[in-house]
Amino acid sequence: MNSLPDNDPLVLYGQRFESRLLLGTARYPSPDVLEAAVRRARPAMLTASLRRQTATPGGTGSDNGFWDLLRRLGVPVLPNTAGCHSVQEAVATAQMARELFDTPWIKLELIGDDYTLQPDTLNLVDAASQLIRDGFQVLPYCTEDLVLCQRLVDVGCQAVMPWAAPIGTGRGPVNPYALQVLRERLSVPLLVDAGLGLPSHACQVMEWGYDGVLLNTAVALAQDPVAMAGAFADAVQAGRSAHHAGAMAAQDSAQPSTPVLGTPFWHHAASQ
Repeated sequence: MNSLPDNDPLVLYGQRFESRLLLGTARYPSPDVLEAAVRRARPAMLTASLRRQTATPGGTGSDNGFWDLLRRLGVPVLPNTAGCHSVQEAVATAQMARELFDTPWIKLELIGDDYTLQPDTLNLVDAASQLIRDGFQVLPYCTEDLVLCQRLVDVGCQAVMPWAAPIGTGRGPVNPYALQVLRERLSVPLLVDAGLGLPSHACQVMEWGYDGVLLNTAVALAQDPVAMAGAFADAVQAGRSAHHAGAMAAQDSAQPSTPVLGTPFWHHAASQ
């Protein structure tokens, strides 16, 4: 068991981040609410879709207000390839995102099923490999499949982002066994991306040893997104601390929490 160090940064591709929470930027009631939620949660990175950015920074266009907000917040941006259905489309989108956002970071999304938004597990490794060869720092969104995640690591991904459940469902970890096996078998940073709905879900995966979580819908669609952003930030930290503290082993039967020694004599007599 290791105690939690005073400074416990998340390290991805050699870069240190003070927070282990990443936030999406879509579906918030207003830009003001998004800004307040980000300032409350203080995330490591903010995800943004290239498809939302139709104008270049500093130019004219309906989305410049969103870009200006991201710059004002001062949080590193993690562009994503949301909505891409082919390797070629994902690679081209990532290259455009690198130019627009001026960053080598990319959250690789390659969708294989429009109903569940499940990643295309057959072509995801190829897309990741091409992007890594092109100098990207790739964070691939994937399922909890151990073989797939290992292949992503093999081609150079220094972190992997398995889902807990399909995007936007808020169901929490639907396959705890697979997620825990994945954590046990892989040594690279693992961040749960998609499917978390409650702060307790985030705390749970952090207790299992996951290195961080990425959220969007659970915060954006909460009745109070700002308060929920704070709750998730606190839960992530609590889960991380609990993982380092080391949980007690589960028992099959009740165990006394206080010693019998010192209990009044009449208590023993009454029980006979």
